[in-house]
Amino acid sequence: MSRCHAPVTQRPVRSPDSEAVTRCGGQKMTVDDLLAEARSVLPHRPGPAEALSAQAKGALLVDIRGDDQRRASGLIPGAVVLPRNSLEWRCDPDSPWRHPAMNDRSRPLILICNEGFQSSLAAATLPRLGLVNATDLDGGFVAWAAAGLPVTPTEQPNARQACSFTPLARVASPRR
Repeated sequence: MSRCHAPVTQRPVRSPDSEAVTRCGGQKMTVDDLLAEARSVLPHRPGPAEALSAQAKGALLVDIRGDDQRRASGLIPGAVVLPRNSLEWRCDPDSPWRHPAMNDRSRPLILICNEGFQSSLAAATLPRLGLVNATDLDGGFVAWAAAGLPVTPTEQPNARQACSFTPLARVASPRR
């Protein structure tokens, strides 16, 4: 049974012309509605300078941009690189595939995408994993770079070492 108490096997059949509704009987939404809904569950969305200050105080910056975007624009020093397609598995402290830095559900997490849209949608899922201080960077990497904050160009031989990239691998057991 799903959360809305409808068996998973009873998904609605949709044609390209039909209105899309959720299995729970919700109304059709636009992408702007989804974004507004996601942002409504997030705590304060910091700007670039505030995110840098939060990082200095222990917040974890999580770069979810794609490889091409990171190669083209550079990396934020100290940010953990977690691809969007595995974000929830890497952030869940109870997951055997969690990133080693994901061992404290109360640690502030600031997700960063290119412009602050994808990261809002992604950050909105993390409180459901108990990560109550997850949010995203207002304006994304573009705002970070425009503010003149530190960026490590990816052309440098050791640029990958400038951030905490960890390949997907099982972790022995979550630390509590």
